[in-house]
Amino acid sequence: MRHREQETSESWRLFIAIELPAEIRHKIQKYIDRLRSELPEVRASWVRERNLHLTLKFFGDIALERVEGVSRALQAAAADMPQLKIDIRDRGSFPARGTPSVLWVGIEDPSGNLDKLHEALENECERAGFARDPRSFHPHLTIARLRDSRGARRLADLHKSTDLPDVGVRVQHVCLIRSEISSAGSRYTVVARYELKS
Repeated sequence: MRHREQETSESWRLFIAIELPAEIRHKIQKYIDRLRSELPEVRASWVRERNLHLTLKFFGDIALERVEGVSRALQAAAADMPQLKIDIRDRGSFPARGTPSVLWVGIEDPSGNLDKLHEALENECERAGFARDPRSFHPHLTIARLRDSRGARRLADLHKSTDLPDVGVRVQHVCLIRSEISSAGSRYTVVARYELKS
């Protein structure tokens, strides 16, 4: 009986995201390496190349028995959404005022279809019993979390003034991803992947 209780109480940390092609991740990694080499003394946790992705919805810990419901909601949202193209450009930090704690790279959505996909995801997840995100959707790639205020502003200013070549990405599928956090860093595993309409 105790074993069954342990099984039902297990949870997975989940989010829905768009994976980036390897060549795009590599370009961003080269940009990250440039920032790190300029100010190596600033304490920051940099996102690893293999973990770069565009988060569409973050759930946090979800009971194992509810994972299938998240997957079905994602499948339903993706079923009628067309493939789309996004542009990676612009740079900034959070919060907008005060000491920076996150460095990000911006996403532009010329077609508006990324916003439609996000809205469809929120609608389907709400139908499946998951709360809507109360925050506005501002698509971005997190590249670093700053661990110390010392030097944080200098690094954020360098980030905003350093050229990052604009790149376009064709989005063909969306993924449900499990995040496992350990002392070695985050490990991401794709739980489900659904194609958008071609």
